[in-house]
Amino acid sequence: MTTPVARTAVVPVAEIFELRRSVLRLGLPAQAAVFAEDTAPGTFHIAAYDERGAVRACVTFMPEPLPGDAEPEPAYRFRGMASDPAVRGLGYGVAVLRAGLDQAAARGAGLAWCNGRTSARGFYEHQGFTVTGEEFVVESVGPHYLFTIKLPGRAVRTVVPRP
Repeated sequence: MTTPVARTAVVPVAEIFELRRSVLRLGLPAQAAVFAEDTAPGTFHIAAYDERGAVRACVTFMPEPLPGDAEPEPAYRFRGMASDPAVRGLGYGVAVLRAGLDQAAARGAGLAWCNGRTSARGFYEHQGFTVTGEEFVVESVGPHYLFTIKLPGRAVRTVVPRP
């Protein structure tokens, strides 16, 4: 059986909010699923839809340099990535991630990154991400890694010494 390619779109946060809340903040007040960056300039949200038009996966991308980068390049951080448990493993999560990475690259980013759950390490590495640094714990969420990926279409940054 082949899985159809999910349709993705850049959407308003209201379109993805319920899935984000129900998967990532279940049992918490709705406000716990609101990100301060949701309406910030440059932030965008991606949804993936099934054949009936239901949102099955989502992610939010925001312009933010990689923490600790001495010479920050244009970068996007993503967070709030969620897939409906009923369709996990069917490509909806990959679809929103790839659409978001493409959109970030089109907006001039050379790098994308996230603080991802340790349990998702295999998923991110399979998508071309690299673990950067040591595992850390996000209070009330659990163990995480910082994952990074270079985006296509950007020149490699070189430092030329000044005379």
